[in-house]
Amino acid sequence: MNQEVLDKLTRLAQLALAPEEARLALADLRAIVTLIDELQTVDTDGVAPLAHPLDMEQPLRADAVTEQPARERYQAGAPLTRDGLYLVPKVVE
Repeated sequence: MNQEVLDKLTRLAQLALAPEEARLALADLRAIVTLIDELQTVDTDGVAPLAHPLDMEQPLRADAVTEQPARERYQAGAPLTRDGLYLVPKVVE
C-alpha cells in the first residue's frame, strides 16, 4: 500500500482527505493489508466452514400470532379507502 494507491482509492470514493487524514488512512490501510497477509498464511485445510463462530443453536420464538389486525384504526387517517384498500391518485399515464 502506497500513496499512489491511496490517491486512486480516494479519487474513486470521491473523498478529499487532509494531509494528516491521508497519512492516518495510509497507516490504517497498511495495517489492514498486513493483517490480511498474515491471515492468508494460516493453514485451514480440514477446517469445516462455520455459519456461526459459536457451536450453538439460535433460540427462536414461537411463530404465533400475537396481535390482531386493526385495519380500520390504521386507515382512519387515510384520505380515501375502499374495501380495506388505500385509494391513491394516478400519477403515471
